[in-house]
Amino acid sequence: MTQKTAKRKAEFTFEEALERLGEIVIELESESVNLDRSLELFTEGQRLTRLCHDQLVEAEEKVTTLIQTAEGFQERPGLAGPEGGETT
Repeated sequence: MTQKTAKRKAEFTFEEALERLGEIVIELESESVNLDRSLELFTEGQRLTRLCHDQLVEAEEKVTTLIQTAEGFQERPGLAGPEGGETT
């Protein structure tokens, strides 16, 4: 893989990476893919899976909910549920 290709893959948005993963699954499920191509697709899929995971972890770290308490505001990880409780 060239540096340009590696850079382009690193710049995938989450949605683009997820879409490409879907394309890879469809291609791998086809009966016309030879072993070498299957290994290429699997390797690309692994990279994209890591990219998606890393982007989700980063997004989760950015998401905080400010909960007003008697002492003021507290930052808590996760999103507030419909009744003010956390959901993770």
